[in-house]
Amino acid sequence: MDQKIVTLDEFILHREKLEDATGRLTAVLRDIGIASKIVNREVNKAGLVNILGTEGSSNSSGDTVQKLDIFANERMIHCLSNSGEVAGIVSEEDEKIIILPKVKSKKPEYLVVMDPLDGSSNIDVNVSVGTIFGIYKIKSKAKSEEITDKDFLQKGTDLIASGYVLYGTSTMLVYTTGNGVHGFTLDPSIGEFCLSHPDIKIPTSGNYYSVNQGYYLKFDVEMRRYIDQCSDLNYRLRYIGSMVSDVHRMLFHGGIFLYPNTRKYPQGKLRLLYECKPMAMVVEQAGGKAINCKLERIMDKEPIDIHERTSIVIGSPDMVEEMMEFIKKYSS
Repeated sequence: MDQKIVTLDEFILHREKLEDATGRLTAVLRDIGIASKIVNREVNKAGLVNILGTEGSSNSSGDTVQKLDIFANERMIHCLSNSGEVAGIVSEEDEKIIILPKVKSKKPEYLVVMDPLDGSSNIDVNVSVGTIFGIYKIKSKAKSEEITDKDFLQKGTDLIASGYVLYGTSTMLVYTTGNGVHGFTLDPSIGEFCLSHPDIKIPTSGNYYSVNQGYYLKFDVEMRRYIDQCSDLNYRLRYIGSMVSDVHRMLFHGGIFLYPNTRKYPQGKLRLLYECKPMAMVVEQAGGKAINCKLERIMDKEPIDIHERTSIVIGSPDMVEEMMEFIKKYSS
């Protein structure tokens, strides 16, 4: 007997009934699903059209903007404008917040934060990239007012949904609304994301560690000592250069992803609001942990700027706790 295929839309609608939720969040998640299908199409034919390589400018974080970054950003914004449920967006590709036009008489309920194409420099060499997203509710007092930066400066614990899309050998959308983590694989023959990994649980430990070891000498001593131990224990070093890809492996096989502070980036390099907090929510919902190198839980951090940077240690709970002991032991 064939197993019943459950599409992303069907799953979201079913969960909506179980959780007694409104259809408004459902519409936002569906918009993200549609946008990711369009981005996936372009990623997969990137070598055939003129969207590879560098666009020439820099984004809000100072990173060189790739042409495909711009495309992904525009598609996400366009699709999130359709339902009228989203009032504003913070994107890695834009220095300022993006205010979306209202749709008819609808009063938007949500704010979206995103990295539209994480690891896009990998496109040129056909290595996996991804999209990261998080969804917040607008605070009640702001619903009738113009959205500002302050409305986005919420804790990770205020996230009502988050997830990522991995554009790899197969394309997967993984998301959580605070009741477990579920993965959907895109079936190109029918153009639908289908439930492939229900209720994902991260292993409590693993044999993988992921860090840009080329910066070893620029890390603090506690980080170097921990990396030394990983090497001594014959853990397998895997580093792709796309947070989505690296964390995705940890989610399924166990392990730890490290992006510590360096001399050049004393606060860390990854963005707190739209990279670290959405990924932290996913990993925590799967049973993992996520902290910064000051031993602070990522989800508890309240940003002071929409493009604030942070260090991060994320992955299997036993390995993150072990890393915490190294910080306590060796940190000055």
